Amino acid sequence: MSVFEKLSAVSLRYSEIESLLSEPTVCADNARFTALLKEHRSLTPTVEKYREYETLRKALVEAESLLSDSDPEISALAADEVKETKEALLVCEKELTVLLLPRDPNDEKSVIVEIRAGAGGEEAALFCADLYRMYTMYADTVGFKTARISANETELGGFREISFTIEGDGAYSRFKFESGVHRVQRVPVTESSGRIQTSTATVAVLPEVEEVDVEVNLSDCIFESCKSSGAGGQHINKTESAVRLTHKPSGLVIECDGERSQLQNKNRALQMLRAKLYDIAERERSAKIAADRKSQVGTGDRSERIRTYNFHENRVTDHRIGLSLYSLDNILNGAISPLIDALISADTAEKLAAGEM
Repeated sequence: MSVFEKLSAVSLRYSEIESLLSEPTVCADNARFTALLKEHRSLTPTVEKYREYETLRKALVEAESLLSDSDPEISALAADEVKETKEALLVCEKELTVLLLPRDPNDEKSVIVEIRAGAGGEEAALFCADLYRMYTMYADTVGFKTARISANETELGGFREISFTIEGDGAYSRFKFESGVHRVQRVPVTESSGRIQTSTATVAVLPEVEEVDVEVNLSDCIFESCKSSGAGGQHINKTESAVRLTHKPSGLVIECDGERSQLQNKNRALQMLRAKLYDIAERERSAKIAADRKSQVGTGDRSERIRTYNFHENRVTDHRIGLSLYSLDNILNGAISPLIDALISADTAEKLAAGEM
């Protein structure tokens, strides 16, 4: 199927969805209506760009018909119009090619993020806190909502591990490239001699999944009440509202203490369990995904890194695309869009070079 046959099919499907959304039976079926609405939203950029292309193509035909006009002034204006329209069409064609690239089915989903301290002791835990702050500040600037699931805090305010949700349409598309080992180089607050230390933290980004995506049998789950782990402070619940979930078939153990009630924490724990089971199933279905995830997350060793944060040089370097930005202070305050945009562009270019259509 050619590019324009695909575009025609997408346009037809778009019109079909618009008709379906106006039918009373569809409106009464909340699940179907929501699914169609999401599909409509995902197709909109492609259809709008295709309509723009068709408008330009018609304008080109009209302008070319005036090239042979007997009036020299009209003919000259038409020549200029033909040149400008052809240039606009080339740009539009490139944009349509990108829009037709296979989309990650998880791109529109919210995410669950897990950050764990790797090599470096207390300094690694403090770096976890820096990354958590960076992600939540960025999420706030783009209109995503964050909510903590669980945390294991240290005496100095770091985290041995912390997990949280980032909710919003397209969250996974913006955060999925953050999975991997992050390395920091700086003089720790615990270092009296002023020596630079290298520490690591691992980040895992999981798409949030619905109950229909992963079925969890509650009889396979053991729920226990517990007190929040950590060094104390205002975020630690004084009552046993935290929940520990053990999933017997997989052996997964999940603790959740971010909500005020046991019921809320139980629901959060189930949400996280579904995401983890979905992730496991995806990796089992594809050897490539398994290999990619191993290279992304690794063990937390200093040598397995995707990004370095160097405080002495005020530099952040993403090693996957060889990009260095000398604005570490801004990036740690949530200004990570340049990094994310560059990674998305590199991924798109790789797909285009591979001819994925």
